[in-house]
Amino acid sequence: MNLKKFTFNPYQENTYVLFDETGACVIIDPGMYDGAEQNQLVNFIKEHNLKPTLLLNTHCHIDHVLGNKFVFDQWGLKPQFHKGELYVLQAVAGYAPQMGMHYDLSPEPDTFLPETGTVNFGGSTLELVFAPGHSPAHLCFYAKEENFLIGGDVLFYQSIGRTDLPGGNHQQLITSIKETVFLLPDDCEVFPGHGQSTTIGFEKMNNPFLV
Repeated sequence: MNLKKFTFNPYQENTYVLFDETGACVIIDPGMYDGAEQNQLVNFIKEHNLKPTLLLNTHCHIDHVLGNKFVFDQWGLKPQFHKGELYVLQAVAGYAPQMGMHYDLSPEPDTFLPETGTVNFGGSTLELVFAPGHSPAHLCFYAKEENFLIGGDVLFYQSIGRTDLPGGNHQQLITSIKETVFLLPDDCEVFPGHGQSTTIGFEKMNNPFLV
């Protein structure tokens, strides 16, 4: 499984494309905000002859769903996420204008993801890791064979997700990290929703919110 990271929109959100030797790919947290960013994603997918087969959201804050409608228009994919995030998605249209943001209304899922289980694309599998706290039903996606985690806004390099947004809960986030995310191998690379990647072991030792 290969990984490509893009950093999009005024929030500097990380959008990920995962793909394997079959050419199938999954788009996670599409944050494209303007035509130039949309073209970056489309050009990468075309240049690598990829076929998008899944659209996944770790959670549904505005910066992670700005490109959902574009992905649907381009490839006919509706997002998949935990049903506990649906009201978070539905709220975006109400607050986007207050933040000065243009927002194309995201389609809603036909399929919701459970707290545990797997999603598959091409010849690859991602394990679901339920880690609420930053948002009410946040999921991370773990590539076990390659040992990396698409972590959304749970765990960052020497930081954690903010919990002052609606549905956030600081203690729940700490618990999610310590009792769920930290069960992954120490050398697991974490690709977060913002900023640089890190590893589980490094954060266990150095994250000021968690030591």
